[in-house]
Amino acid sequence: MIVQRVVMPISGLVSWTVLGPDGRPVEPIETYLAHLAALERSPNTQRAYALSLKLWFEFLARVGRGWADVGVEDVARFVSWLRAPADNVVVLDGAAARRSPSTVNRHLAAVFSFYEHHARGGVGPASALVAWKRVGRGSYKPFLHHVTKGRPVPTRPIKLTAPRRVPRTLGPDEVVAILDRFLLALLAETGMRVGQALGLRHADFVSRRKEVHIVPRPDNANGARAKVAVAATVPVSAPLVRTYSDYMHAEYGDVDSDYVFVNLWSGRIGAPMTYAAVHEMVGRVRARTGIDFTLHMLRHTHATELIRSGVAIEVVARLLTHRSVTTTAQTYVHLDVNDVREALCRAGVFAASEARR
Repeated sequence: MIVQRVVMPISGLVSWTVLGPDGRPVEPIETYLAHLAALERSPNTQRAYALSLKLWFEFLARVGRGWADVGVEDVARFVSWLRAPADNVVVLDGAAARRSPSTVNRHLAAVFSFYEHHARGGVGPASALVAWKRVGRGSYKPFLHHVTKGRPVPTRPIKLTAPRRVPRTLGPDEVVAILDRFLLALLAETGMRVGQALGLRHADFVSRRKEVHIVPRPDNANGARAKVAVAATVPVSAPLVRTYSDYMHAEYGDVDSDYVFVNLWSGRIGAPMTYAAVHEMVGRVRARTGIDFTLHMLRHTHATELIRSGVAIEVVARLLTHRSVTTTAQTYVHLDVNDVREALCRAGVFAASEARR
């Protein structure tokens, strides 16, 4: 089985499919991937789910099971198969496993989402792979329970315990050292995703109000994805507005384009900047400064500093255009003992002199 990239002939939109041994799309997978495409999930998301489902169907073929006749026990065997260093080896030591718990959980998320979709379509055995829980009166209510408003919440019956990874961040001097491009300055100040920046039009940068509009557009010529369902607005500082003005006069010049970020030094001049071009730019900055960084580290750094400064998690979530406050909390609330000490000092529990000892 192979995962195949598909480009629509008229629109140019990219999607993915899984081809079976006969070279034809695997129908249940194709139905699900079409569902993701209809929901406007990004091509990267579709590809990730396609890869996971390819592994699942390869496993089912190996054990002689039909996709609509499986149960939780088969998923448990799938986990063992994913983790085993080789087909004839049983994993006894987690360090020897072929795939990490977080990687296995990503594959499981795709499998359970696939069966949840088919359960809604009436595939009986599929519903057995989706467990449901309901928050009722008088029962324990988890954090943000009100978001569900009593609706059933799908949960995965199998999930590995994965160690929590603390996002890598940059120090203040490192951030200053790499900010030699307007794109990097924008990402550092706003925590914006690179896809959101690459999709910006000049009309989205409202200088007089010191704000930037992040607008989801499925037809960006450079394939940029905003990863938001509706338009979002984030505030920017006066210095960043001046940096934008300097960029337009000193670098952008007479280029005629609606896009804020275009090729100015290489490639087709004036064409919308692509992910690949940004990757090359980052490589040059890393070589020049000796700082090992990624663009997502700028986002992590921005979010971490906001939380350390006492900005409410709801505000941070909105700035990062997260759909859920839970996502923000799970990703960025990783403050160390010094951060906790400073919070206690701000609240008056400790004396101010105790901060950052």
